[in-house]
Amino acid sequence: MMRKKAMRALLLVGLLAVMISMCSMTAFAAGDVAGAIEQTWNTAKAQIQTVVNNVVFPVVDMILAILFFVKVGTSYFEYRKHGQFEFAAPCILFACLIFTLTAPLYIWSIL
Repeated sequence: MMRKKAMRALLLVGLLAVMISMCSMTAFAAGDVAGAIEQTWNTAKAQIQTVVNNVVFPVVDMILAILFFVKVGTSYFEYRKHGQFEFAAPCILFACLIFTLTAPLYIWSIL
């Protein structure tokens, strides 16, 4: 009984594979695909740079600045409560903020 179910499942998988291969169509690239991709990138690069420089980086900078000032404030209150100032998190957020503030100057020459 178990062997019969296994054979039926194997037959079903085989039939499914044959049907998929019969219904699928192979697509071949005609021409210079790399050149088309490069041309598309060169056309869109200026628009992408403008959007990233004017929208994405300022949003990330604002989020990091808010997180930095909130973390400095909470670290100060913890210092007043426990007498110990935690430097790691504010330093990491400050470094990330400096990185994202200066990134538009050099990121496009890397890419």
